[in-house]
Amino acid sequence: MSYVDGFVLPVPKKNLAAYRKLARKAGKIWKEYGALEYVECVADDVMPGKLTSFPQAVKLKADEVVVFSWIVYKSRAQRDKINKQVMADPRLASMDPKSMPFDGKRMFWGGFKPVVTL
Repeated sequence: MSYVDGFVLPVPKKNLAAYRKLARKAGKIWKEYGALEYVECVADDVMPGKLTSFPQAVKLKADEVVVFSWIVYKSRAQRDKINKQVMADPRLASMDPKSMPFDGKRMFWGGFKPVVTL
């Protein structure tokens, strides 16, 4: 069964074009190493909740938007292998975290085993 990495992060609205450019570059690299699918989504209908929500989870500021992303792999083993290759790839390894078009300190992510796939 497949394996999925999921990501949620805040991106300043003024940086969306730069983020999209970075995401396209990163997605091509992940796919080159074997990822089956790479998806980046910008919040369109996401409201703050009473207890929790996407905006609250990233401490969203007024000039930001939530991005929800995922990468699909054949398996956890494939994901671990691909991520190791991607992190060592000079096209991404040379990127300075301080120059990213988003606040990585408020980003969260994790790996997931699908339980239902239709």
